Amino acid sequence: MMRLAICIFALTVGVWFLLSISGGCPAGQSSMWAGSKCERGGTAEILTVFITGDELGALKPCGCSGGELGGLDRRAEVFNGVPASKRLIIDTGGFVEGDSEQDLIKFNIVIQAFGLLGYDLVSLSERDVEIAKTLDLLEGIGSVFNVISFRGGGEAGLPTKFTKRLSLSGREVALTVGAFDAESQPIERLGELFTRQSDVQTVNIVIAKCCDDAIIASIAKTGIVDCLVCPSESDEPGIIGEPSARPLVISVGRLGKYVGRLQIEAGSVAGREAKLRYSFSSVPVTEDLPQEESLVELYRTYQQLVKEDNLLEKQARFVLPNGLEYTGSKSCKLCHEYEYEKWSSKAHADAYATLERVGSQYDPECVVCHVVGMGYVSGFVSEDKTGHLKNVGCENCHGPGSEHNMTLGKAQTTEPMSDCTDCHTPDHSAEYEGNEELYLNKIVHWREPNAAGDVKKQEDPKE
Repeated sequence: MMRLAICIFALTVGVWFLLSISGGCPAGQSSMWAGSKCERGGTAEILTVFITGDELGALKPCGCSGGELGGLDRRAEVFNGVPASKRLIIDTGGFVEGDSEQDLIKFNIVIQAFGLLGYDLVSLSERDVEIAKTLDLLEGIGSVFNVISFRGGGEAGLPTKFTKRLSLSGREVALTVGAFDAESQPIERLGELFTRQSDVQTVNIVIAKCCDDAIIASIAKTGIVDCLVCPSESDEPGIIGEPSARPLVISVGRLGKYVGRLQIEAGSVAGREAKLRYSFSSVPVTEDLPQEESLVELYRTYQQLVKEDNLLEKQARFVLPNGLEYTGSKSCKLCHEYEYEKWSSKAHADAYATLERVGSQYDPECVVCHVVGMGYVSGFVSEDKTGHLKNVGCENCHGPGSEHNMTLGKAQTTEPMSDCTDCHTPDHSAEYEGNEELYLNKIVHWREPNAAGDVKKQEDPKE
């Protein structure tokens, strides 16, 4: 598996180069380009710093209801709205959430994706550095994009700052990005990161490992920093404090749902060098943005690696309490024929097929919400071994049925029982919250009146 991943990693470099020198204004511009050079017909000079971070392994949205945000394959459309000569693309690190076998596969995929997307710089988190060392990729990353880290120098041997020079209104502007840990370094060290350059205007951006009011105030007192990037507070990036304050303090978003956009514009004071003006906004990565085919293909590679490593069958599984076992929905049909036939016509009965249509039927992170009992010894393992447990069936909501079946219904089903919101989370089902009744009506498969505390919420409106 790793040999294949490393080969793809090497091939990415060439594709990245072609994409990184491309740019220009996309056809059919939308409101996301508001205030850009493109929208203003090329008359305004603006530099744009795109900022992302905390991917946490979210390669693409996972959901079937629509309205989800994110996806590495749609991010290129946001970046390419600004010419490469007028932009800086940076990420604050946090490629994956853990260090599982699946996380390691994702880590390599994120590196390749950032190369294809033309990232200039990534500030590696401590976990990123450790995983890169584990995979023997720490040196190779630098051939795809520049890296900095809070762990600069020392064992990792990584720089703590990076500078890119761009032209703004006929003048050269040096954009310097530094990684800084205020808890382990004195604030005075910022002067070493950002040395003044008399020949150019400078923009100094700090990616902070941690931020609190005291740290922000201390950094502001130095008068060195123009923009302070703090760890994520929510999925959407935003401004912390006053938009007019210096430094401009922003938080980076999570899970790739939004791209932060820092815009830098020259002032217009005659006779002397004007101060630069800064503004910040977030650009949602919506499902109507076009996909970049090279990144779509990269995701297919990820799916293939997950399949080849047989991650689905490697999942940890626990024994159910009291000797209970999952038996499958067909075992309920003998006594609950009406409910079974009604359920068979609903979307839950076809849940596994939705994974097959997009090639995700081998990904345990996806499969868990499309089958019965995954994570338990008697639950779903694979289509070949436990095909009777495919789809969202009776035992997802009512609990394992072995004892209930053996006693011909005298023993009530018990936990574990899933609630709708176990799978219909904001990340997986963006339109569920606030539309619970609408969703419930789509799965009604019973005719008896509602019972208190029962999973059944209402009568079938068609009966």
